Amino acid sequence: MPPKFKFTKSEITQAALNLTREQGISALTARALAARLGCSVKPIFGLFKNMEEVQGGVLSEANKLYNSYLREDMSSGKYPVYKASGMGYIRFAKEERELFKLLFMRDRSSEEVEENREEIKPLIEMIMKNTGLSEEEAYIFHLEMWIYVHGIATMLATSYLNWDMEFISRTLTDGYMGLKHRYCGEGKE
Repeated sequence: MPPKFKFTKSEITQAALNLTREQGISALTARALAARLGCSVKPIFGLFKNMEEVQGGVLSEANKLYNSYLREDMSSGKYPVYKASGMGYIRFAKEERELFKLLFMRDRSSEEVEENREEIKPLIEMIMKNTGLSEEEAYIFHLEMWIYVHGIATMLATSYLNWDMEFISRTLTDGYMGLKHRYCGEGKE
């Protein structure tokens, strides 16, 4: 009969997530996780094949948390929905620095990274509706805006700057209006 472990897979994943959120993914080792749980490494490896599987669970949970930030900001009504998606991304970077780095600043050279336009289709459709741009132009508009948003988020996550959310909101409005002028205004190429 296999041994009965005092921790569930979910409890171990949650402890690994909390360790990562506090100290970063490089701190997530079997020993550190076992110390966090107050046990040996045996329960961890009784439920997970290896630490890569634990890290996969952390990635999945971090992504769920990130998506909850987006949903919360996009449904709050505090900002227009498109802007709220950027504000949620930035707020996640500010409040969950290590998880943001894990999701959006890790080396992906060994990963198959696919562009998934379906995932951002609602955002593209919002831009099309608000600007009258074609789908392809709206997609490029979104990419340029996302680069701007990601830059701000990265600077917050790395403590390069510490802007308040009101200033960030004004900055995003300025960026959006500048792109809108570029694509829809007189200076259109």
